[in-house]
Amino acid sequence: MSKPGMSKPGMSGSGDRRSCEFHLLRYVPDAVRNEFVHIGVILREQGSRQAADVMFTRDWRRVRCLDPDADTALLEGMESELRRRFQAEPEGNLMRLLRESLSLSVQMTEAKAYLAESLPAGMEELMRLYVEPPPRERIPRLSGRAAIQARMRSEFERAGVWDLLRKRIAASAYTRPGDPLKIDVAYRPNGLIRMFHAVSLEPGVEMAKVLAFSAAGLRAGVEKLEKADLELTAVIEPAAKVGATDEEPERLEMYRFGVETMEEHQIRVLTTSDLGRVAETARRELRI
Repeated sequence: MSKPGMSKPGMSGSGDRRSCEFHLLRYVPDAVRNEFVHIGVILREQGSRQAADVMFTRDWRRVRCLDPDADTALLEGMESELRRRFQAEPEGNLMRLLRESLSLSVQMTEAKAYLAESLPAGMEELMRLYVEPPPRERIPRLSGRAAIQARMRSEFERAGVWDLLRKRIAASAYTRPGDPLKIDVAYRPNGLIRMFHAVSLEPGVEMAKVLAFSAAGLRAGVEKLEKADLELTAVIEPAAKVGATDEEPERLEMYRFGVETMEEHQIRVLTTSDLGRVAETARRELRI
């Protein structure tokens, strides 16, 4: 079998390619059983002072199949931490940086040689070959909150601010102990904290009511602890995406009820169609 980047992927030979090495990152929830799922790739150019690049999967369904209790938010945070460490110490000892950043449930394979046309192209190929599930496994597609969260991440990454955002913010830090709500992402421009939370109205209005219930406590807690105002934004699907149309009056009424319930509690409501503008605002405010 040919190695990726050596012959089959790209037949132009090695003359116009960069000599690199890559590691695969595996999620191993039980070291005794040694069952694993590849979740990411680390790629670096040999002999270069450029920082190593890292990318984790955006589709955690295979991880959840292996371990239903997997903390995917922790894994996502690990990707951001690794990228930060690689940028801060581009010539640092890779093994040391990994030991300090990875959890016991994440393991790294030995380095393998790889020839890449460019680092971005190489990363894309390695992710496709080793990490992302084949097309037949991608059905059914993401839906509900997971689909909104994926769109949020995609837009914030496109704007270059994803790694600068706080993630999975425990509402209990601002409301009271026992509050299970975790806000998806947030950032602080000056004296304002902007929080964004994916709220799917596809299954009903329960998520909207939960966020509305916590809004006042969040706002008061942020003012008290952070000495800042809070702008809380719910990101929902466009009405047509959940069948809330004139042809489906009951679903349309439910959709409107969810939106109005949140707005009554001073929650800004946007749809996924607005996320490009939201991410661009974050880029400007974080001065990227």
